[in-house]
Amino acid sequence: MTTLPREAALPATLPAAARRTPTAPCRGRDRRARVVPPPPGRARITGEPPHVAVLGGGIAGLAAATGLAERGVRVTLYEREPGLGGRLAGRRIQLADGSGATMTRGFHAFFRQYYNLRGLLRRADPALAALTGLPDYPLRHSNGLQDSFAHVPRTPPWSALGFAALSPTFTLREMARMNPRAALPLLDVRTPDVYERLDGVSARRLLDRIRFPEAAHHLAFEVFSRSFFADPGELSAAEMALMFHIYFLGSSEGLLFDVPGEPFPQALWEPLGRYLTGHGVTFRTGCAVESVEPAPGHGAGVTVRGGHGAARHDAVVLALDVTGLRRVVAASPRLGDPEWRERMLRLRTAPPFLVSRLWLDRPVAPDRPGFLGTSGFGPLDNVSVLERWEGEAARWASRNGGSVVELHAYALGTDTARQAQQDRLIGQLQRVYPETGEAKIVDAQHEWRADCPLFPVDGFRDRPTVRTTDPAVTVAGDLVRTDLPVALMERAATTGFLAANTLLERWGVRGQTLWTVPDRGRSAVLRGLARLLGT
Repeated sequence: MTTLPREAALPATLPAAARRTPTAPCRGRDRRARVVPPPPGRARITGEPPHVAVLGGGIAGLAAATGLAERGVRVTLYEREPGLGGRLAGRRIQLADGSGATMTRGFHAFFRQYYNLRGLLRRADPALAALTGLPDYPLRHSNGLQDSFAHVPRTPPWSALGFAALSPTFTLREMARMNPRAALPLLDVRTPDVYERLDGVSARRLLDRIRFPEAAHHLAFEVFSRSFFADPGELSAAEMALMFHIYFLGSSEGLLFDVPGEPFPQALWEPLGRYLTGHGVTFRTGCAVESVEPAPGHGAGVTVRGGHGAARHDAVVLALDVTGLRRVVAASPRLGDPEWRERMLRLRTAPPFLVSRLWLDRPVAPDRPGFLGTSGFGPLDNVSVLERWEGEAARWASRNGGSVVELHAYALGTDTARQAQQDRLIGQLQRVYPETGEAKIVDAQHEWRADCPLFPVDGFRDRPTVRTTDPAVTVAGDLVRTDLPVALMERAATTGFLAANTLLERWGVRGQTLWTVPDRGRSAVLRGLARLLGT
C-alpha cells in the first residue's frame, strides 16, 4: 500500500479541478430524499485561515477535513496508522507463494442510500468508477432456506412486501401469528423519536414481540445487528428499527449495494488523499495523538506521542474510534466538562470479530455469489468470493487457478482460543461450499479486532453529539449521536461533514449541504395509525 507522506503540504499552484468545491452530494433516485442545508454564510474563509486539527483518518476524519479544506481552512490530519481509511484501511503483505496482496479488515457494502459518503468519494472519483454493483447478496440458513434481494422492488412499501412475498421464511401460517401492532414502530421511524421509544429494548426482544418467524430472525433481521458487530440480544432495538427504515421502508434506493473494484487503499483513500493534499491538508500519518489541551477562547493544543510540546490549533475535530476517544479524554483532564467526560469514558466497544482471508489453490464453484450472508453455520456470518468483484484477487486467482475467499465471524466470545476459532470458521466454510474441503490453502491471513462501537440497550444518552461544551471542539464518527437517519459508514461521513459545518458556522462560512433518506415513514396512513395506537 502506498501511504501518504507524514507531512504533505499545499502545492504552489493548484490545478483547477482541485480548486473546485462541490456543493452537495448527489441525491440518487429517491425523490423524497431529504436535503439538509448548512447554516448560511459566505462561500470561503477570508483573511488568515484558522488552523484545525482533525484527529483520525477514517471516513469521519476525511469528511471533516474535506468540508473544512474546501472552504479555505488550514487542516492538519493526525492518524495513528501509516495509511488512511480507519477501519477500512489496508496493508501490504507477502503471501507464501511470493506474490503481494493487500490485507484489509474485510467486506463493506456501499449502499446507494449513503449519499454523503458517496459524495465524499466523488471528490476524487466523480463517476464513482471505483465502485461496482453486486447483482445480489443471498442469505442462506443451515436449514436450507435461502433469501435473495435481486428481484425485490426498490420502492417502499413494495420493497418490504416484495421481500416477504419472495422469502421462504414468511409462510402464511407464520405471518398469521405476527403481532401487527408491535410492528407499527417499524413503519413510522423518526429520529430521534425512535430512540426515545425503543432504545430501552433489545433488538431480539422487539422481534419476539412482533413474533417474526424464527427463520426470518436469522435471515432477514440478524443481518442488521451483525452489521453492528453485535449480538441482537445486546443491540438497541432503536438501531435495528432505524436500519429497517433506511433500507426497507424509508428509502427507494433499493436493497442492493456497490463494492470497491480494488482494495480500499488503492480504490478510495489514496485518490482522496491526493485530492485533499491539493487542498492544502497536511497529513501526519503514523502519528498517535496523546492529549488535547483546550485553551478557552483560543483553540487547543495537540500533543502527539514522542513529540515535543503541544501544536497550537484554533479548533479540533475528534474523529476517533471508541478506544481512541476514551484514551485521549482520559489523558486530557481539561477536555470537556465532567459530565461529558464521564459519558465518553462509559462508551463501549462491540465484541471481538474475526476476518479470515484464504488463498486457495483451486476455484470455488462458478455459481457461488460474490457475497453470501449465512446463519446457523456456527460463528460464520458471511462468505465473500473476492475474485468475483475485486481486481487484485481476480488477478491472483487467474494466475494461480484458485480463489480468494474471505470469512467473517462477528460478536465472538473472549473465552475461545483464537486458533480454534479460525479452524472452526474454515470448517464451516467447507459446510457452505463443500468443494473448498478439497482445496489446499496457499496462504491464510486472520484479522482479530474489537474496536467497533457498541450501541447497547439504553446507550443512546451516553453517546457524544457533534457539538461539545467547548465550541472549538467537535466530535465525528459512527459512534456519534445525531438526529439524522444515518448509520454505519454513512453516519461516519455525515457527522464528519456536520463537525466541519459546526466549526465553519463559527467563522461565518457556509458549509456542506447534506442529504439523507426521508426522516419519517413514507406512508401518512401508517404514521397516523402508529401514533393513534400509541407505539
